[in-house]
Amino acid sequence: MRPFTFPEGFLWGAATSSHQVEGNNTRNDWWDWEVQGKVPERSGAACRHYEFFERDFDSAKALGHNAHRISIEWSRIEPLPGEWNEKEIEHYRRVILALRERGIEPVVTLHHFTNPIWFVRLGGWEAEQSIYHFERYVHKVAANLCGDVRFWITINEPLVLIYHGYLRGEWPPGEKPALIIRVFRNLMLAHDRAYAVIHGTYEKAGKPKPMVGLAQNIPHYAPCRRFSLFDRLSVFVNNLFTVQCFFKSLLGGMLYMPGLLREKLPWKPSLDFIGLNYYTREFVHFKGFRFPALLGELCSKTHHRDTGYRNEMGWESFPEGLYRVLLKLRWFRLPIMITENGTCASEDNRRWEYLRSHIQAVAKAMEKGVPVLGYLCWSLLDNFEWARGFGPRFGLLEMDYKTQERRVRPSAGKFASVCRTNSIDI
Repeated sequence: MRPFTFPEGFLWGAATSSHQVEGNNTRNDWWDWEVQGKVPERSGAACRHYEFFERDFDSAKALGHNAHRISIEWSRIEPLPGEWNEKEIEHYRRVILALRERGIEPVVTLHHFTNPIWFVRLGGWEAEQSIYHFERYVHKVAANLCGDVRFWITINEPLVLIYHGYLRGEWPPGEKPALIIRVFRNLMLAHDRAYAVIHGTYEKAGKPKPMVGLAQNIPHYAPCRRFSLFDRLSVFVNNLFTVQCFFKSLLGGMLYMPGLLREKLPWKPSLDFIGLNYYTREFVHFKGFRFPALLGELCSKTHHRDTGYRNEMGWESFPEGLYRVLLKLRWFRLPIMITENGTCASEDNRRWEYLRSHIQAVAKAMEKGVPVLGYLCWSLLDNFEWARGFGPRFGLLEMDYKTQERRVRPSAGKFASVCRTNSIDI
């Protein structure tokens, strides 16, 4: 083992999202989905982070964090189309200032899976007007927060949203596979517009240029049958498919079908950094030559004996995969931020072993020249894990949902040592 020191200014911290921790986000599609009984548990008060954010940020500071990722809840800011809740805008300004006062760099996500109910009733991401609505919201937020935010993530995991919401149907809106191409185009165009709006807002206000990106979940794909050329073909297609968000953002409007919008399409690159969410390795089994069968299906993995520890959600700990994904992303010649990485574990030592081994993988990739800006683990708090409810526990802080008490896990202390020393043995 030998020490590896990260660059000065490297970002260390954790991530959260509004609906998963704030509580009582009653105006979005996920709350409506829960009320309809589409998931076993309702988010309810969640972690009451909306009230207790300062307490939680005190904990983050005490743990040596110098960065924290949050998301803005669109349905709070714009409860009805074109109507702004200034009180909620002021709330998020206070949230960001609370981070700044503690010496913590805010990383702000504008869309983390949830949509205002009115937006869904107007057609959601299937409608052409979705781009206009998102652009209007981004303009309002950027104009109010540009003085205190440098890093922006426009959209979190667009392909995960499509997979769970439009293919599997376990998330809202619920299984509309015929619309996935249209939804993907609209999400990518919305990102392009948001990028232009944020940069334009900063330029107009005379502020230093921001860093704007999007966050994509990229597993390490492996062939189910090691020597199958067809399984390897599916792996190749999956790898290409999961990074196409970055391809489209770098090429701007050049990859969009003509006639999709009446307005002029953006042609400039719309990506300043890549947000990488990495959790696990996925084994892929070939299903056929037509799309989406060409992507294959995820193997049950029961016959894969050379796998690492699996958490309660069935996700394997495979740090080598993070290293390989980072080496692939080097091709884009853009800074990379690990915007999510973590595991749920009933045994906390498993959590630390996961974090430690994956941070080591980041260090090894950086030795190969991969430009990593920071590492944000998922998550600061145990939280509402969407269709899986409150069962999975990802937090550095353990939640007692009945009393709303937080307890610092031992793994959080070990991670804090890495944050404070800015180094790890590899």
